[in-house]
Amino acid sequence: MKIIILSRDSTLYSTRRLKEAGEALGHEMRVIDHMRCYMDITSHDPKVLYQGTPITDVDAIIPRIGASNTFYGAAVVRQFEIMGVFTPNSSQAITRSRDKLSSLQLLARRGIGLPVTGFAHSTQDIDGLIDLVGGAPLVIKLLEGTQGIGVVLAETYQAAKSVIEAFRGLDANILVQEYIKEAKGADIRCFVVGDKVIASMKRQGAAGEFRSNLHRGGSASKAKLTPEERSTAVRAAKAMGLRIAGVDLLRSNHGPVVMEVNSSPGLEGIEKYTNIDVGTKIINFIEKSLQARAAQDGK
Repeated sequence: MKIIILSRDSTLYSTRRLKEAGEALGHEMRVIDHMRCYMDITSHDPKVLYQGTPITDVDAIIPRIGASNTFYGAAVVRQFEIMGVFTPNSSQAITRSRDKLSSLQLLARRGIGLPVTGFAHSTQDIDGLIDLVGGAPLVIKLLEGTQGIGVVLAETYQAAKSVIEAFRGLDANILVQEYIKEAKGADIRCFVVGDKVIASMKRQGAAGEFRSNLHRGGSASKAKLTPEERSTAVRAAKAMGLRIAGVDLLRSNHGPVVMEVNSSPGLEGIEKYTNIDVGTKIINFIEKSLQARAAQDGK
């Protein structure tokens, strides 16, 4: 097969591992910067061009679209879809998962466990918003934040009001969520491929840090999931329409709650702490998906 990895940097761990895994299985792998692609949008002969040359004869793409490049990256993925190229994560699913508010609403609609979450526009409604999630302590999140940036733990009612007013004064959109104290600064990253959780790790925030992101000084270890946690992760990925996803869960007193569904989960941490060859499992999934599509087309 000929597979293209859409990535801005060929030296990134995740990009390198996917390329190595595909080549080890005998596939022709190529890394292309999606932000350097441009598109010929016509009805009968749509094209994606890179460095002046149309990209042709491609079996599949693997989107590694960063949050800051979602709009254009999703447009490139969509163009490949129009050309009939297989992608494990569709342009619509990537866009949907990047909208934090919309994704939470979709998860809630599917009955998937979530922390109590509030959203409002007017600063006149701050008191009601804080009361809605059970008061302080509570977590305030910028909708546009990534990797733990723009996430604040407000430990008192007054601190919560001040932070919300400050963010809204900057015209920033925020979510207010209950603080899951019993999680003790830890979350579970579930790596979903197809309809299975293929690997999972527990991430523990650094001392005095409630955010568990590894690049913020957190630690990690292999996690053993309960059946409910496994089911919640798979259902969350399906709700977003993602066939490759990182689903972040907190263990609360009322069961697992989903914090985020990531359409471009990193491979480095999950492979390091679980000793599972995630890259190869992703390529295997693409192989099986293309075989199933070929069999369907042959009917």
